[in-house]
Amino acid sequence: MKLAALRPTKSELVEMAKLALPIVLVNVGMQGQGLVDAIMLGRVSSVDLAAGGLGNFYFFGVAIIGIGILMALDPVIAQGVGAKDEAQIARGVQRGVLMTVIVAVAVSLLFLLARPVLSLLRQPPEVVPLAAAYVLWSIPGMLPFFAFNMLRQTLQAFHRVGPVVWGVVVGNVVNAFLNWVLIYGNLGFEARGVVGSSIATSISRWVMALVVLVGAWPTLRPYLTRWYPESTLPAPLLRMFRLGLPVGLQFLAEAGAFGLTTVMTGWMGTTVLAGHEIALSLASMTFMVPMGVAAAAAVMVGHAIGRGDVAASRRDAVAALVVGVGFMALCAIAFALVPESLAGLYSRDAATFALAATLIPVAAVFQVFDGTQVISASILRGAGDTRVPAILHGLSFWAVGIPLGALIAFRFDQGAIGLWWGLTAGLAAAAVLQLRRVRVKLGREVERLVLEH
Repeated sequence: MKLAALRPTKSELVEMAKLALPIVLVNVGMQGQGLVDAIMLGRVSSVDLAAGGLGNFYFFGVAIIGIGILMALDPVIAQGVGAKDEAQIARGVQRGVLMTVIVAVAVSLLFLLARPVLSLLRQPPEVVPLAAAYVLWSIPGMLPFFAFNMLRQTLQAFHRVGPVVWGVVVGNVVNAFLNWVLIYGNLGFEARGVVGSSIATSISRWVMALVVLVGAWPTLRPYLTRWYPESTLPAPLLRMFRLGLPVGLQFLAEAGAFGLTTVMTGWMGTTVLAGHEIALSLASMTFMVPMGVAAAAAVMVGHAIGRGDVAASRRDAVAALVVGVGFMALCAIAFALVPESLAGLYSRDAATFALAATLIPVAAVFQVFDGTQVISASILRGAGDTRVPAILHGLSFWAVGIPLGALIAFRFDQGAIGLWWGLTAGLAAAAVLQLRRVRVKLGREVERLVLEH
């Protein structure tokens, strides 16, 4: 394949930028909730900060599968939009509603197991009860959490992300205000620390979902007011679950690796866990940008395949990789140059600050690999390829990253920094394997998804 054929056109780059920018803002806003929670809890105590991080780890460790399942909407709706197939779009949206309810109920039931699971993982005893309470108070916000994700995936395919941006902005304001009220006990309310943070987040998720639904109703109304009987048929609904489940398992493989790293860090004590959470929070914040570019790539690749233009899908893939990986390279430089200044944003505790400052430069190294793997996997998702990427992710993190990290941390007595080097190795393997899969998949003709038959 000639390199000139892979060069994106000016209009394709403009389209990518227009779609990616608001998605990036949404991702940063979503991550901003966790950032604000961590900063405000860090002002209470290191125990509250660690409990919030551990509770958040359990939350996303379970919810991540549901998020991935709902990402089946990416190729289904995006390819339907590209093909201008209104029936496929409507059935996809309606099945997304059904899947949202099913996923929310299933995840909420698993949240009831938080305390025994965290105790079984040998987390610090002073942290476990608070972390479990954080998870339990998250249950009231699960339906709007998944509804927001379903609406977001749908609207991205239509290039209409404005309502999602407004939902995140309003949700962040509400979350920060309620944190101030409920964490610290202002306006006559009881100071509830990490539990107050969880309650604030659950309420803000309802606000976010409602703002998005109201703002997007003109776009969604044709697809929700006339219900297609085929939308409830078990066979195509099950096919859509099967399309999304590997994405959920792929996310679980990665999140599980980061989560197990958090668990092993917890074995080293509360201070080490808090320092780990600071570095991880910073890395997660920068990750929101390539993740937004990745979502735009999935949509644009899906549009191109829907209209039968595989050549355009290749150019879209290249554009996404250049933009997303380029940004992460800049972040790596910043992390390497000013780790102390970044760590100081979170904690005044000297030991916590010192450990975070040693981990942030390691995060600088894996930034580039992290951006490459998430964008490559999303390109494949837009093409309807979800099973092989899930296998590649599993191998990268669980055959490379976790064993190597544990070896360096415990066998060679390098502690938390050894675990982080293991994560770096896992991300590097995922980046190489997923990028290779993109080349193979888009190097041939790609057929449009059909769930009805």
